[in-house]
Amino acid sequence: MEGCYSPDCERMEAWLDDHLEFTHSYFIRKASRETVNAWFAERVHSIQPSTSKDAPAAQRTPQHPSTHPTATDLCPPASSILPPPLTLLDGRSPSPAPSPAPSTPTRKISASEFDRPLRPIVVKDSEGSLTFLSDADPVPVPVRAQAMGEGGNGGGGGVSGAGGGDQCARLLELVRDVSSHLDVTALCHKIFLHINELIAADRYSLFLVCEDSSNRKFLVSRLFDVAEGSTLEEVSNNGIRLEWNKGIVGHVAATGQPLNIKNAYQDPRFNAEVDLITGYRTQSILCLPIKNHREEVVGVAQAINKKCGENGTFTEQDEKDFSSYLAFSGIVLHNAQLYETSQLENRRNQVLLDLASLIFEEQQSLEVLLRKIAATILSFMQAQSCTVFIAEDAPLNSFSSVFHMEYEELGEAMDLPKRDCDVSQINYMYAQYSRNTMEPLNISDVSTDQRFPWTSENPDHPSNQIKSLLCTPIKNGKKDKVIGVCQLVNKMDEATGSVKAFNRNDEQFLEAFAIFCGLGIQNTQMYETVERAMAKQEVTLEVLSYHASAAEEEMRALQAATIPSAQSLHLMDFSFSDFDLTERETTQAAVRMFVDLNLLQTFQMKYSDLCQWILSVKKNYRKNVAYHNWRHAFNTSQCMFAVLKSGRLQSNLSDLEILALMIATLSHDLDHRGVNNSYIQRSDHPLAQLYCHSTMEHHHFDQCLMILNSPGNQILSSLSLDEYRATLKMIERAILATDLALYMKRRGEFFDLTKNSQFVWEDDYHRDLLRSMLMTACDISAITKPWPVQRRIAELVATEFFEQGDKERRELNIEPIDLMNREKRDKIPSMQVSFIDAICTQLYETLAGMSDSCSPLLEGCQKNRQNWKLLAEQGEKDMGNGEA
Repeated sequence: MEGCYSPDCERMEAWLDDHLEFTHSYFIRKASRETVNAWFAERVHSIQPSTSKDAPAAQRTPQHPSTHPTATDLCPPASSILPPPLTLLDGRSPSPAPSPAPSTPTRKISASEFDRPLRPIVVKDSEGSLTFLSDADPVPVPVRAQAMGEGGNGGGGGVSGAGGGDQCARLLELVRDVSSHLDVTALCHKIFLHINELIAADRYSLFLVCEDSSNRKFLVSRLFDVAEGSTLEEVSNNGIRLEWNKGIVGHVAATGQPLNIKNAYQDPRFNAEVDLITGYRTQSILCLPIKNHREEVVGVAQAINKKCGENGTFTEQDEKDFSSYLAFSGIVLHNAQLYETSQLENRRNQVLLDLASLIFEEQQSLEVLLRKIAATILSFMQAQSCTVFIAEDAPLNSFSSVFHMEYEELGEAMDLPKRDCDVSQINYMYAQYSRNTMEPLNISDVSTDQRFPWTSENPDHPSNQIKSLLCTPIKNGKKDKVIGVCQLVNKMDEATGSVKAFNRNDEQFLEAFAIFCGLGIQNTQMYETVERAMAKQEVTLEVLSYHASAAEEEMRALQAATIPSAQSLHLMDFSFSDFDLTERETTQAAVRMFVDLNLLQTFQMKYSDLCQWILSVKKNYRKNVAYHNWRHAFNTSQCMFAVLKSGRLQSNLSDLEILALMIATLSHDLDHRGVNNSYIQRSDHPLAQLYCHSTMEHHHFDQCLMILNSPGNQILSSLSLDEYRATLKMIERAILATDLALYMKRRGEFFDLTKNSQFVWEDDYHRDLLRSMLMTACDISAITKPWPVQRRIAELVATEFFEQGDKERRELNIEPIDLMNREKRDKIPSMQVSFIDAICTQLYETLAGMSDSCSPLLEGCQKNRQNWKLLAEQGEKDMGNGEA
């Protein structure tokens, strides 16, 4: 109910605060997923792509398999199962030249190419942590095949009959010919040529047994429907997939038994649709399993239509010769498959090493790093979107920042404007679940997952357009803390473009990626932390080189001086002016204000420490700044003193509050450089790297702390630990309150409280609001001074502003706003009127309403507005006469 301060709303909110158990229960029972998501979104900032960085060029080139239109026992064609040789197209030399923002390599590779039962990428060690080192069983070495005639493969016996010796010698010659082949495709072609010599059929097909990462078996063709005379290039194809134990080939693979079919059309397992499509007539089929040394089926060979012989059918001798040859071919084929698997695992390792190199070459910017991570994962995993949630210094139930990238963004040029990421449209629930459990989360269909029932709420919401999802926690180097979560949404089928589920292979890759990402993110965060510390050190050294502590002689002189009374210095007058005081008298007046507020006695300050502290504060204001210097700080402090004394507010504030306000007013512009926050940000000053908002105000507070902690300046040394912490917190908030941007955000709440008589002195939050408003009222109190003083101060302010405008033209090459533009000097009166109306009047009216004794501030402001208004009207009149 932000912005709602009606009595009913206030009472309702107070009742909820007093009944937290009911509030918690009501939220759990009634809050929608959008409400919870909005709670997350309020607590993160979006890491937006920056047009100043190089774009990741990761793009996908879909592999569209060219499937043959016919096949015996053919199931509906699927996407390529055994891809062409893996290629990494990163184009980088072994020692690439460094670049400020290297781009992501373009890859023609995807995770689906490794969807086979390879050794796990990562495993859990004895302590449950993920590691790349596995205690995998050694790969068994195939034994030599049995001697010819000692038993065959698939039930076939040895070669017998007339000419058996010649046939045996021929078989041995054929086996020698294939024994040295390690390329599976070339080996399959060799086997086809040899089979044709042995049994002389019209067509041949060869299928290999494959498994996916979930250990589901299927068959993929390496040769399909080829005839005598076909070359290796002609017979190679990207694989046609057949289901396990379906059709003739599937039956032979599942049972391990050969089939010699005399009439295909009389066998119910035969699929006649192929012949109808092609016009080819299948008569006889000889289909045998290919087994390895462990008698496991690794493939199926099929011959169609015997060229010669009785009725074009295959004989028992054909079956025996075929079986005998396949007995040896199975061993050779198994060796080739092992070699292919090892090559695939090697290429998989190259992918991971390439990712690691990509991540660790960028250690300076978290935005660039997350861009590279997201682009690489998206192109490799073929997902619609990738979101990286960062949990740095965030409580357990929220994230500190989020980076989101859509698949469509991979091909966008870097000079094009980027789409803003609306953090409220991102679903945080799954990432939070993965973070809490520290385990991956793989959901094939979120609409049916009973763990997350909120998916049924508002199905049109963008965050609910999720079908499949994969989340993996990103852990730190010690793997004992989750520092982020990587979330992929909607796995895309490369062939059809439809959404499918993420499989175990995807889980393995994302877990491996997360290990590298965790190290990269942690290193980058550490680098940014060090960079901020170095920037802070640079600023500190700059300050220390410019400033020096107050001289001992100056401190002794102030300590020995007779301090004039507040009455003689007119310190309690709202019309006070410092123009008639010397520098020494301003420091004496500062001492007098602390004495008359009983701060020395109440907090047992050493008089010498107070004198040293005041002189050190004065020393840390730059003398070359026209307005925001020691005199301005002193005038701000005097106005606070007058408000407390003459404005009758001292009795309403505690001693600690008064102490904090007096320290804050004297310190609120320490080390001011004569430029505002906007200039600091735009000029890339080191201060801009330290704070995301209220840059100079944070710096003023840091300088205040530095002086308070310096030897001889420790005026808070007698406070208890709790008092010390409370005072520093009030000082910090008071100094930050002098940022007019923060004042504009908070003043409406303060005005409403006082207007509706709802301001409660006992409420700590209300008192904090009041202290902030008092800081602003005193900071801008020059607008309330007598007209000659106000006019003179306005000239000082204009001088400082015009100097900044000159710098903006000279150093930033930009045209300054009218307020900073010395060419618009004639607009000062009208700008002063606008300033009074927008910033001052309502504030002083509210303070006068709280204490009638503060009315002189309002009256002075109103008189000055009349004077500025007259000057503005006179200027307009003179301009009109000049134009005439």
